[in-house]
Amino acid sequence: MELTHVIKGPIVTEKLEAFRESQRLYAFWVDRAASKQEVAQAVSQLFRVKVEEVRTCIVRGKIKRRGRSLIKRPNYKKAFVQLKEGEKIDLFDGGAA
Repeated sequence: MELTHVIKGPIVTEKLEAFRESQRLYAFWVDRAASKQEVAQAVSQLFRVKVEEVRTCIVRGKIKRRGRSLIKRPNYKKAFVQLKEGEKIDLFDGGAA
C-alpha cells in the first residue's frame, strides 16, 4: 500500500489538542486495511518525524434515521501516533507539512 493512501487525514479536536501538547499524541483517519507498522512508516516518512508508538481502533458507524428509513454510516479506522521527545508535526500547528 502506498504511503499516501495509508493516511486519509488528520483529526483535530479540542480534546486531542490537549493530548498533543502534553503527550505528543496525534490522531489520523487511516485506511481500514493499514497495519500499525504501515501507519508508523507513513507518518515518519511524510512528516519527517520519529514515531514512538501507534495505537489504532476501528470505529463502528452509527445508525441514523432519515424519515422512515434507517441509514448506517460507514465504519472507519483511527490511529493515535505518539512521537518521540522533541518531535512535532507542523500541520497541526497551522503550518504546512
